[in-house]
Amino acid sequence: MNIAHDLKRTAQHGGSLVAIGHGTEVWCNYREFAAMAARGATWLAQQGVQPGARVALFLHNRPEYLPLLWSVWWAGAVAVPINAKLHPKEAAWIAAHSGSRCIFADDDDRPALQGALLDERHEALVETGFTHLVDHALPEAPVAERAEHDAAWLFYTSGTTGRPKGVELGARQLRWQSMGLYAAVQAVEPGEVALHPAPLSHGGGMLHLPYVTYGGINVVPKSHGFDADECLALAAHWQRASFFAAPTMVKRLVQAAKSSGRRPLGLATICYGGGPMYLADLEEALQVIGPHFSQIYGQGECPMTITAMPRHLINRLCQQRPQGWREHLASVGVAQVMVELSVRDPQGQPVPAGDTGEVCVRGDVVMNGYWQQPEATAAAIVDGWLKTGDVGRLDEQGFLTLLDRSKDLIISGGTNIYPREVEEALLMHDDVSEAAVIGRPDAEWGEQVVAYVVARSGLTEATLDAHCLDHIARFKRPKHYRFVAELPKNHYGKVLKTTLREWDAQHAA
Repeated sequence: MNIAHDLKRTAQHGGSLVAIGHGTEVWCNYREFAAMAARGATWLAQQGVQPGARVALFLHNRPEYLPLLWSVWWAGAVAVPINAKLHPKEAAWIAAHSGSRCIFADDDDRPALQGALLDERHEALVETGFTHLVDHALPEAPVAERAEHDAAWLFYTSGTTGRPKGVELGARQLRWQSMGLYAAVQAVEPGEVALHPAPLSHGGGMLHLPYVTYGGINVVPKSHGFDADECLALAAHWQRASFFAAPTMVKRLVQAAKSSGRRPLGLATICYGGGPMYLADLEEALQVIGPHFSQIYGQGECPMTITAMPRHLINRLCQQRPQGWREHLASVGVAQVMVELSVRDPQGQPVPAGDTGEVCVRGDVVMNGYWQQPEATAAAIVDGWLKTGDVGRLDEQGFLTLLDRSKDLIISGGTNIYPREVEEALLMHDDVSEAAVIGRPDAEWGEQVVAYVVARSGLTEATLDAHCLDHIARFKRPKHYRFVAELPKNHYGKVLKTTLREWDAQHAA
């Protein structure tokens, strides 16, 4: 069943309910929301977008984002949300790889994106206007027929090697992860609010799905991004407000609350994830903001739905302090209800409770596979189990503690940064002969990007910084460069990043 039926159903029985807010203003109700999606579907069909075709959204958060997204689903097409922080060259590669027929982009990004699409030899309609959503001359299309397993969302992630991979999710996975959020993060009733300071293109954006299904309100901040004071003010205005926040965002919320001198009002749940939350930071957040926190652990391949630490569980651990409560509070919680969780050895066998191994998960919420990459899919899903690449351990009570991530992945401010992409950008410079990128632990951001570079004499950090800005997103560029005569390697010529991390720890100390 097409995921768009969720919006249609809510509009039928609750059309007058507030659907989308912009700042403190009501932007539309559910009847208007569904009508915009239906007209958008008509417009897409007029452009030749058929069921199964891909449509990319390279946009910052804005209230129009949600009707656009749902118009793609209403038309039976596949949404390809692209992080607006990416470089237009990176966005163009994703659009080309997905075969997106139409791309919605912000005005400022359109010229560079069109130039990058030419470099990729990919033709697509690049659209910056949204008038078709409110063009009442357009008829409202019926919801296109789609099966549960048909692709609905292509989420581009990547491992530590190679280009990004398109995670294919159908209506089945989107509904299951929506049920997971409803069960583990925040039950939704009409009038409950989801704020969207985090990018709608990523995991935080998926928080909007149960709010559409159950008639809640999705609110896009006027800043179109994250501002701690604005988030707290919006929660106080709308009441019963929840939102997703990376650990870096939580720290800024705590500082904003402390500066105000009073406990925030109107909060329901702040769901944190996307990076490690230090126990001391969580304890301070609970003290300053109150008992409003839950946690989720997932990845694009099993969206938002591997483990969870619901709000009631965090609060019980803090209040009752049973044996091992601090270790449990520092974990990523217990398996969500729609998945099986297992920690396994390199041969794929479960390890005893307390032993270390690779985190594996299976269930209907696991991806269909990687878009047009059957070999990568076969390597990631073995006998029905998704191999996450994360290292952890399960205790006797079912709490999962993550010990490491896939070997080289960097998470900074809750955003994944893949060293290979940064290294490839550095190596495009004529004066760089070798480069290796690692993450340095950072109290505010989680990790900072550090580049070790073998280069010709005279090359400067400023030159490399400018070079990176020409080829990759700003947030991916190294914060520190270290020029070395050679990189440490093993007998097979592979760079030893463990040695680089040791060097960097000594240098930082």
